Amino acid sequence: MSFVVGIVGLPNVGKSTLFKALTKKQVDIAPRPFTTINPNIGIVEVPDQRLEKIAEIVGPEKVIPAFIKFIDIAGLIKGAHKGEGLGNQFLAEIRNCDIILEVVRAFENIEAENVSGKIDPQNDIETIKTELELKDLEIKERKKSPVKNEEEEEDLLAQKPVIYLLNTDNKADYVPPKTEYLALNLKEEMEITELSEAEKKELGLNSKLDHIVNACYNILDLITFFTIVGQKETRAWALKKGLKAPEAGKIVHTDFKEKFIRAEVINWQKLIELKDWKQAKEKGEIKTVGKDYVVQDGDIVEFKI
Repeated sequence: MSFVVGIVGLPNVGKSTLFKALTKKQVDIAPRPFTTINPNIGIVEVPDQRLEKIAEIVGPEKVIPAFIKFIDIAGLIKGAHKGEGLGNQFLAEIRNCDIILEVVRAFENIEAENVSGKIDPQNDIETIKTELELKDLEIKERKKSPVKNEEEEEDLLAQKPVIYLLNTDNKADYVPPKTEYLALNLKEEMEITELSEAEKKELGLNSKLDHIVNACYNILDLITFFTIVGQKETRAWALKKGLKAPEAGKIVHTDFKEKFIRAEVINWQKLIELKDWKQAKEKGEIKTVGKDYVVQDGDIVEFKI
């Protein structure tokens, strides 16, 4: 199971800069609208110190973090719902995303045209919101019937969870939007990702991109559980909060749901404290759970089939 975040916004707001900084993938970045036509797709690791500490105890060959998929979707413009600026294509991409990460311009740059004419985060947010709502209305009218169930409601573009990210140069004046938001200098963030760890330490620079990943994780209502395969692999998995052990097992392997018998579970901190799975079992710290067990954040789970 992978969770998908769609990076959207007006043209020339820094979407591809953000994507490159997050994924470390080379993408076209240029000061003109519609540099991105076909969406860029990348995988971003979820930072988790718990995984590192578990790996220190286990000493596995491979350590695999949980991840979120990000899609860099081309800029939307006014009239996108009618197909303006290839709007239909871009709106279709958003429909496949679990959440929207909307980049909003809050910087000055005469080389990168500001399609809004001025720095106005609230207005830019309203422009995108209106386009999503108009597209939803168009689809409803095409169906000639009102939305009747939750599944259809969730498919509406304007109903998707949104994280607003102001791309600032730390100099431009602007009126903050009337909603909760993050603010980062994405040009600076991209430059930090291109430095070595030694250079970052020497310059005293720390990336804040983790704030975005964590915000996405939280708005998706995800938790993390871990699996250990001997000394071969220690891995983190993203899971919707409230799901039971067989559903968690399905993420690891379909057999772990279909043939689920039971699972053995221990909290990560307890394993760190005892330093050994066998010792934890001997001390009764590993509990055996059945199909009704709701997986908790930080659980280390071994599935039995």
